[in-house]
Amino acid sequence: MRLAGEVLDALASQFPVCVSSDEFHYFPQAVTGDLDWACWDDFSPAGISRVVGRLAQWEHRLDPQVLSARPPDEAVDAAMLHRIVRTLREQLELARVHETQPTFYLTIAGIGLTAAFEAGPPALRDRAMHLPAFLDQAARNLVRVPRLFRDLGIEMLAMQQLWLKALPLPEECRTPIQEALQRLGANLAQAPVTEAFLPPVELYERIVSEHMGCMAPPDAIARELDREIAETLACLEQTAATIATGQPWQTVAGQLPPPPLPPGGAGEIYRTTISELARHCAAQGIIPPDSAQRCPVRVENIPAYMRPVRSNAAYSMPPGHPPRGGTFFIPPAGPGGPVPADYRLLAAHETYPGHHLLDTRRWGHERPIRRHIEFPIFYEGWASFAEELMFETRFFSSPADRMLLAGRRFRHALRGRVDFDIHMRRRTLDQAAAFLASQGLDHGQAGAMVRRYSLKPGYQLAYTIGRRRFRRLYEAFCRHTKDPAAFARRVLDQGQVGFDHLEQVLQSGG
Repeated sequence: MRLAGEVLDALASQFPVCVSSDEFHYFPQAVTGDLDWACWDDFSPAGISRVVGRLAQWEHRLDPQVLSARPPDEAVDAAMLHRIVRTLREQLELARVHETQPTFYLTIAGIGLTAAFEAGPPALRDRAMHLPAFLDQAARNLVRVPRLFRDLGIEMLAMQQLWLKALPLPEECRTPIQEALQRLGANLAQAPVTEAFLPPVELYERIVSEHMGCMAPPDAIARELDREIAETLACLEQTAATIATGQPWQTVAGQLPPPPLPPGGAGEIYRTTISELARHCAAQGIIPPDSAQRCPVRVENIPAYMRPVRSNAAYSMPPGHPPRGGTFFIPPAGPGGPVPADYRLLAAHETYPGHHLLDTRRWGHERPIRRHIEFPIFYEGWASFAEELMFETRFFSSPADRMLLAGRRFRHALRGRVDFDIHMRRRTLDQAAAFLASQGLDHGQAGAMVRRYSLKPGYQLAYTIGRRRFRRLYEAFCRHTKDPAAFARRVLDQGQVGFDHLEQVLQSGG
């Protein structure tokens, strides 16, 4: 589709960092062969006005009613492109995080420098030379910053300054960058702030339904979350009774032991687990035998500059066809550092058959447009269901594993409920943190979590709502044939399409 190339080229030209990373989930992902490392993303008022106008034109040209007469695969491609174009336009025009979130710019700065460092000294020098101008643009663009976002930005800025000291920047670039960061920090400290940080309820509802892809009204989403909480609580109680009769599930869960660590610590145990998962998926027929060698997983510590806004673990794959591999980010720890009891489920979520496999198949897709687009509810929903898929294929089977899975589902549902309640004005941040703490989370961790949730409204819903969608599709598929590997292959063959199309494919067997 020629229009797809026009869209991707234009967005890559104006937002080279955002479209080259999977950190910014409202942007399609793309790379250009002649990347100019001196260019940073343009979120100036004139730049935003220009791109919003072009997005509106593309949206009109991609009208699904007009394109529905095309062959089925082309119609699906067009619908995916229409959805990402409309979502990005509404994010830039209505949500406008580029005017409110300092962490948005600092994340771009960190990711942009990291990519340049990996590309080599000339790329790093070009990007570093022009970073001060990007940071000064950020200070000009941040015109209505909520106090909460200002505080998160100041925290992240301090972390980034420490990280930059360790980065091998050209000396002629180091001082100008530090001075630009100091100017940004002074601007944040002195600028007036607002107390309001939540988007309008109507906008949140649209973000949840359309942008995230829940495709459901608020009451239906609340019911789904409540059902998941009730189901997982029942599972926790029942499984705890099989492990230690008479003890509360919280006690039993707290006594599940972490793994014994090898000399290499957390990194070694995760790498070993990933290898085991990959071999199992290959033996089951979910992936080709050489998949792990062709598209490997690296395990690295979360970069210092990302810790204020990134969760305890994360996965990232740079764009490119064919895929070259990705990185599983873990919290930094020494050789004797802690690894959670659910580490194998976490590895399944982030790598095989979760995020890494999903991204590998997406970037290897035969239809070019499907390589570039992902949606949060599909992305997080598949990874959450992938944990269950490992029970269906008998990689996991013990009562302890079942309890750990129920606990992960329970926490995802709680976080989704808190995200929903905060943004629907049903709980304050303090009330949300207290609620999470009452359900067993550490008080300090709960407080930090709810502050981060405000930066990505609706994202926490993607885990539970997406998982439940995949579960229903799987159960319907299994009424015809109980073949978990066939289900996984069929899903992964499509790219991250809408659930309506995926359901049709699974039902038709095509």
